Amino acid sequence: MSHAVVVEEPGRHRLVPHAPAAPGPGEARVRVHAVGVCGSDRELFRGNRPAEYVRYPVTPGHEWSGVVEAVGEGVPEALVERGAVGEGFRNCQVCERCHAGDTTLCTAGYEETGFTRPGAMAATLTLPARLLHVLPDDADLTAAALLEPAACVAAAALKAGASPGARVAVVGAGTLGLLAVQILAAGSPADLLVVGLDREREGLAREFGATDFRLCDEPLPDDRDVVIEAAGSVSAARTAASLLRRGGRLVLTGIPAPGAQGLDPTDLVVRQLEVRTVFGATPAAWAHAVRLFAAGLLRPRPLVTHELPLGGFEEAMDLTASGDPKVGKVLLRP
Repeated sequence: MSHAVVVEEPGRHRLVPHAPAAPGPGEARVRVHAVGVCGSDRELFRGNRPAEYVRYPVTPGHEWSGVVEAVGEGVPEALVERGAVGEGFRNCQVCERCHAGDTTLCTAGYEETGFTRPGAMAATLTLPARLLHVLPDDADLTAAALLEPAACVAAAALKAGASPGARVAVVGAGTLGLLAVQILAAGSPADLLVVGLDREREGLAREFGATDFRLCDEPLPDDRDVVIEAAGSVSAARTAASLLRRGGRLVLTGIPAPGAQGLDPTDLVVRQLEVRTVFGATPAAWAHAVRLFAAGLLRPRPLVTHELPLGGFEEAMDLTASGDPKVGKVLLRP
């Protein structure tokens, strides 16, 4: 019998029998291979996620990979048995922002797989086929489960617009930060600095393309053309801004807890810094991440440190909250 995780309310979950849903018109059903666990899943479980961004009871899981096993009317049969990943935002496709390609800003309201719609912590996931991104036949599906966070970082990299030969930096050496290192490295920067809290992941950062690694309390440069912030800590935004040259560009991806140190408006104006932000990933960012993955320029597999069955949901929550630098990406395997 197949199962699914259901979070009934904050702090309470069950493993329940799962009946695969028949895909309706325009839909596809995916046999889930692996699903990633991230901080937003932990917020959902603990009840810390803003009310407008979650709907209980819900099956979590927005980072996933799998194989298409059935399609509904109007969907090409050629998708069946193809490995795939999929976008989470259920945009309306007809509002002004959707037509402009800014699907994560859909004015019809927020709907996302794993938060307000059933997610991938289940044997199967049924979703609109238009959200799928097909993978190469030889793709590592375990690694592909990290393509959702990679797409978010790809969105940041596209907004950063770093030119070949640019001096770039990433603040944060967690999953998002090390994915950002790989994506920026693919653009041939002159040098690539990573700023982290400890040296646990310095080796991986350098393997992925970093040319320098420093701790946040060490002397840091102030000559970066582009900085991507991927830490979400209370001081990460200010640290990231301090790395920039005059007229540099900062892209924020982390969502810090209340009480974070804000950016100094005077500093932004006097140094003419450009600040951009990312929440989720557009189809273009997804396509960018999938292309890099297919080309072998994005290698998420070394970031996976734990794989658990669905019954290990609560253990996965504890691992992601542990703060242990040896804990990287935790996957559940339905």
